[in-house]
Formats: sequence, structure tokens, C-alpha cells
Amino acid sequence: MENISHLTEEEWRVRLNPEEFRVLRQAGTEAPWTGKYVDTKTPGTYSCRACGAKLFESVTKFDSHCGWPSFDEALPGTIRYIEDRSHGMVRVEVRCANCDSHLGHRFDGEGFTPKNARYCINSISLDLEPSSDS
Repeated sequence: MENISHLTEEEWRVRLNPEEFRVLRQAGTEAPWTGKYVDTKTPGTYSCRACGAKLFESVTKFDSHCGWPSFDEALPGTIRYIEDRSHGMVRVEVRCANCDSHLGHRFDGEGFTPKNARYCINSISLDLEPSSDS
């Protein structure tokens, strides 16, 4: 994993395609049900598309029927949390702790899993490295 938090926005524009830049660097959102990992059940580890930092294990992924990949737990120390009061609601934005790229949002108290958390993550923010036994 490369620490690339020092890159300028222009350097990010060169590294990422326009849609990746919009979501990862401008806190955009991909359209629901369009991401490649929405229904993926492949065992493995999900990493930040921008810097390669490991973020989520596939065993924490669950089907929340929200249109984006959902996880109930991030790997310790991999996520930075920011209060987001946009769109007339209070929610928690999640960013990669390594490169500060936008990943999605975390919602608590919905009861989907015993951990009572839903990380709603844009597929375009992630890369999946399948397990060697999958």
C-alpha cells in the first residue's frame, strides 16, 4: 500500500478516471444498483481503489437491499469518520484513513446485523482481492 495522501487534486485527476475522481475525491455517489460489487459474494478483501489500503473483509459484507455494497465492520484503523449534515440529514461520511478518499457513509441503529452498523460504500471506491481459496 502506497501512502499517497500528499497528492494534489491535479495528480489525483491523472491517477483516476473521471467517475472515480468524482466519487473518491469530490465525495460523489454512484447510482444505486450500478456498482460491480453490489451483489458480489466472492470471499476476499476489499481495498481502497485510490491507494490500495485494505478496508473490509468479505465476511462483513451483507445484503441490505440499498443498492450499494454494505458491510457491518471495517478493518481497525482504516476508516476516518466525518459528520455529514448535507441533504437535510445527519449521517457519518467514511473516508480512507490512508489517502482521505471518500468511500460512502455509515449508518447505525438499523438492525441489519448484530453489529448494528451499515457501511454503505460505493463500488467504484473499492477493489476486491479474492481469497486464494476462492
